[in-house]
Amino acid sequence: MKNPAPPTTVKPKAAKAGAAKPKARVPKAAELQVDTPKVVKVSQARKLLEADILAAAKRLFAQRGFGGVSLDHIAREVGASKQNLLYYFPSKEELYRRVLHGVLDVWLSYMDALGQHPDDPEQALREYIAGKLRFSREHPDDSRVYANEVVSGAPIFSAEIAARVIPAVQADVAILNRWAERGLCRPLDGRHLMVLLWASTQVYADWASQISLVLGKPALEEADFAAAEALIVDMVLRTVLLEKGAAPAVGLSPKS
Repeated sequence: MKNPAPPTTVKPKAAKAGAAKPKARVPKAAELQVDTPKVVKVSQARKLLEADILAAAKRLFAQRGFGGVSLDHIAREVGASKQNLLYYFPSKEELYRRVLHGVLDVWLSYMDALGQHPDDPEQALREYIAGKLRFSREHPDDSRVYANEVVSGAPIFSAEIAARVIPAVQADVAILNRWAERGLCRPLDGRHLMVLLWASTQVYADWASQISLVLGKPALEEADFAAAEALIVDMVLRTVLLEKGAAPAVGLSPKS
């Protein structure tokens, strides 16, 4: 019996010199699509969680101050783990600083009315007082966090306050001085006027519970802020503005 013939093997032909190589397959556009919706959703979820952490931290810092709050407290308030918080904020102090930077961003945005009306003291002061009271009504926790830090001597945020708040105050005082020099208002110490304006407006956030007791109601209402605004505006304008035709008072320097 004859052995079967071995299978025939076909050797690949050697490529001729100069012959074009087969082109690589170009993937279709559909094959190159990335699952971007999932990436966007993850990014949005992280931003939302970070915002929730900051909001919860602000509430607790407003109620208890920096020393009375722990990361465990904040984690429970958010409904997240402490490790999750540390992923976003490496320490309680870093989280506290972020909260205070956000507070200052909002607070300073309500303090630019004087610069918006450099030739109209009455309108500028009206808008400044209204803005400060609106800040107290709409952002009470922001005001209390800032107040707690300052009352305790600003042990953590003093450098930032000096860098951001003091220049804003100095700019407002300079505007008040120019008004006095032009005969648009009485000569006065603008620094003390600013302190007076802060005290009379921020108290409606920082001491809201006491004011509610005085007014005999469970919580302050919008009408209470409107009444406060009318009274404070009237008192400040009577003190700061000159009566039409009156000469500026002498003996008191606006820069004293």
